[in-house]
Amino acid sequence: MKLRVGIVGANPERGWASRAHVPALRASSELELTAVATTRAESARAARVQFDAAHAFTDAASLAQSPDVDLVVVTVKVPAHAELIAAALQAGKPVWCEWPLTRTAAEAEAFAKAAQAVGVTTVVGLQARFSPAVAKARALLGDGLIGTVLSASLYSSRAKGNAREVPAWTAYTYDAGDGAGLVEVLGGHALDLIQFLLGPLAQLGGRTAIRSPEHTVAETGEPVEVSAPDHLLAAGELEGGAVVSLHLHDAEAALPRTRLEIMGTKGDLALVSAAETDPWAAQLQIGQLELYHARRGNPSWWPVTLAHDEFDGLTVEARNVARLYHQLAEDLRAGTRHAPGFEAAQRLHELIELVRPAAPGAPTSRDG
Repeated sequence: MKLRVGIVGANPERGWASRAHVPALRASSELELTAVATTRAESARAARVQFDAAHAFTDAASLAQSPDVDLVVVTVKVPAHAELIAAALQAGKPVWCEWPLTRTAAEAEAFAKAAQAVGVTTVVGLQARFSPAVAKARALLGDGLIGTVLSASLYSSRAKGNAREVPAWTAYTYDAGDGAGLVEVLGGHALDLIQFLLGPLAQLGGRTAIRSPEHTVAETGEPVEVSAPDHLLAAGELEGGAVVSLHLHDAEAALPRTRLEIMGTKGDLALVSAAETDPWAAQLQIGQLELYHARRGNPSWWPVTLAHDEFDGLTVEARNVARLYHQLAEDLRAGTRHAPGFEAAQRLHELIELVRPAAPGAPTSRDG
C-alpha cells in the first residue's frame, strides 16, 4: 500500500509544492498525494481538482488528523512553519518540512526535541544530498580518489533581486526577521552540501552585506524594506583540518551558476551546475549538477559518468525531491533515518547564526 501524503501549502497557481512535490509524488511508486490544504476554501478546492487529491482542507490540523494522511508535508512561508509542524506532531504523524525549518536555531532545537519525544520520523527538504552528482562525489571521496582533502571552495549565485521590482509573493523574503533570505535558504543548502560531502565544520565565520537595498513590489509599487543580506562570504575549517570558503550572492545579471571545487593531495573534484535556461536550476539543491575530476600532473578536467534512475525524466525542480521521497519511503518501511531530519536542520541553523546579523535592523554588513 502506498504512503498517503497531505501537502499544506498546495497553491494551485504557483509555489514549490506545484513545481516539485506534486510531480515527484506522481512519479512515485511508493507514495501518493491524497490531501491538500490552503488557507482559502476556494484555492483548496481548486488544488484538490488540479492535483487529483481526494481531500481538501483549509487548516493544517484537520489535514494532519485525517485518517487518510500518513505523512504531512509543509511547503508554506517560513514564518508559518512552526504552527504547522506543531499540528503534525500533535497528530503523531511523520512530517516533512521545507528548508529553512524555522526562523531561529532555538525554534529548530525545540521542534527536534518535540519530534523525538513523539517518536515520529521527520524530514527537512535538503534535497541536494540526493543529486546523482553529489552521491557519486561522496562515493569517490570515500574511496580516496583525490586523497586527503585539503580545501574546498563553493560559489553560487541567484537571479533573485536583479530587478528592482519584485513579485508580491516574494517580498517577505527581504525581511531578515522572516528567516527566508539568501543566508538561510541558499546558505543552508550550501553548508549542508559541504558537510554531507566532507564532514562536520569545526569552525565558521563570515561577513554578510546588503548591496541591493532598494526594491518595490511589482504589483503595487510599494517600497520593500530590505533587511535580509543578499551577499554572504564565509570561511571555515572542517574537523579533519581542511579549510572551506563560500561566496553566495543574489542579483546575478548573467545566468546564475554554482561551482564547488574540492582539492585533495591526489587530485580535485568539481561539482558544476549544468547549462540551463531556468535561473532556478542553477541553485545547487535544484539543478542538475555535473561532476568533473582532475588528477595531479594533468591540467584537464574530465567528466565523471553518473548513474541514471527513474526520476531523470522529471522536471528539474522535481528530480531531487523525488529522490528524497524515495529515501523517506525506505526509512519509514525499514525504521531507518537516512533522510535528513530536524536534528540536521537544528545544526544548520546553529551554523547560520554564526554568520548572519543577530537581529532585524542590524547593520547592512558585519564581520562574523
